Amino acid sequence: MSARTLMVQGTASSAGKSLMVTALCRLFARQGLRVAPFKSQNMALNAYVTPDGGEIGRAQAVQAEAAGAPLTVDMNPILLKPEGNHRSQVVVLGKATGSLSAAEYHARKRELSAIVAASLQRLRAAYDLVIIEGAGSPAEINLNDREIVNMHVARLADAPVLLVGDIDRGGVFAALVGTMELIDAADRARVAGFIINKFRGDLSLLESGLRALTARTGVPVLGVVPYIDRLAIADEDSLSLDDRRRAHAAADRAAPAPAPAAAPPVTVAVIRLPRISNHDEFLPLELEPGVRLRFVDDPAEVRAADLVILPGSKSTVSDLAWLREHGLAGAIAVRAGRGAPVLGICGGCQMLGLAIDDPEGVESAERSVPGLGLLPFRTRFRREKTVAQVRARPLTPSFLDTGLPAETLLAGYEIHAGVLEPLAGARPAYRLCQRNERSSDSDDGAVDRDGVVVGTLIHGLLENAALRAALVANFRARITGTAGDSVDSVDSVNSVTTNRSVVTDRATAYDQLADVVRRSLDWSLLRRIVGLREDHESRGA
Repeated sequence: MSARTLMVQGTASSAGKSLMVTALCRLFARQGLRVAPFKSQNMALNAYVTPDGGEIGRAQAVQAEAAGAPLTVDMNPILLKPEGNHRSQVVVLGKATGSLSAAEYHARKRELSAIVAASLQRLRAAYDLVIIEGAGSPAEINLNDREIVNMHVARLADAPVLLVGDIDRGGVFAALVGTMELIDAADRARVAGFIINKFRGDLSLLESGLRALTARTGVPVLGVVPYIDRLAIADEDSLSLDDRRRAHAAADRAAPAPAPAAAPPVTVAVIRLPRISNHDEFLPLELEPGVRLRFVDDPAEVRAADLVILPGSKSTVSDLAWLREHGLAGAIAVRAGRGAPVLGICGGCQMLGLAIDDPEGVESAERSVPGLGLLPFRTRFRREKTVAQVRARPLTPSFLDTGLPAETLLAGYEIHAGVLEPLAGARPAYRLCQRNERSSDSDDGAVDRDGVVVGTLIHGLLENAALRAALVANFRARITGTAGDSVDSVDSVNSVTTNRSVVTDRATAYDQLADVVRRSLDWSLLRRIVGLREDHESRGA
């Protein structure tokens, strides 16, 4: 028997579809249902790795975790990773298949539609309920004849649709009505409810508009979900990152002057690269007490921060050129010269080396470019990507993990095409002990001779609670001139081994999100839309 289906679409990108699906996955899983998320085509630079080494969108990894479902590539069979110049790397069933222009990609839609259908069928055979996320808007009328992510999937799955509108950006009534007017009558009939998302204010002032909306369209408003701030849940794309930058700026303007005796926060500046990838990995550090993390593009902020992080990039060579054009490369070099810490992750790590070689044109037309010259290695791009979940031990002491015992095992993941080629004097940062649950014995990254410049190809290290604790303690000691606390207990190390603390934080966040959404929606109506029997209610949500 095939699973029931429910689809969440939005009036625009960043309307809140991903978080809504996350909440619904959590809610229906808490009722005892086997729930799986599904998004046929995701365009994002935030990616994650399945246990068998497949690459999928980060949002579906979050949704699967919220549902308690094992992660598979079927949950996001197509991932598009923008590369610039109107091209994207196309990842199909977890494997990169090449770089295509929009026209080239659309020419493959028939083939890709069959892959989407097969993935959806496999999920429906294994679960009780599949909750499907759309992309952008179903009212993109120039793409209706070739889209494979919105109403096409709703028809394929015979799914009722919930349409989400973002009231925080304004114009939500026009967006909902306009969407209904622009989609076909048969698709319009699939829309079973509206959700107003990110509401701030007095709900009573909205009620007349909600009644008028239903009167005009015949579609009930399932609920109004309030704006939820600072959830420990990964963002999907750079639109949400820009929202965070605006929120940071507002918070900085409104912050009261610190008390004279108060300990200053540890300031962390993450370079806001044009093609930044996997920026979600910094959220745990951003939420850490006593840390002020900001995404920056100003050399002055780079010079002033306690720690600067060069993050991952989908276009390393292009973003390295951007660093130089905007004076950021020079600011990073000055920092390193005066012993101020710099951390490079994945593409950011590759930038820290002596050169980036791409003889096969895997990433760009540049066959070789000089790096920042802060670490003794070259990067060579190859066509085959490394995609793996990993476990690693610190190998060379640095500011990043001073105080952690030698046996510490850290969890993370790799997604990269560039391979580091160490040069004379190179000191690796980590020893990889596991890749995709298989034993490994290879080195990663590099540390300079003073331990202040660190490069690693491992994403997700900052999600390890013990490493964050050691990092913050080390920087607080640097700031105040006192001895830092070390993380020296085996119990704390064991918590890092499984990322238990971060998982616990995320579980709490999923429940908080689910509770807010549960209170905001007409749950009885939602159950009827899904087609659940009344006895499911007794299991609780």
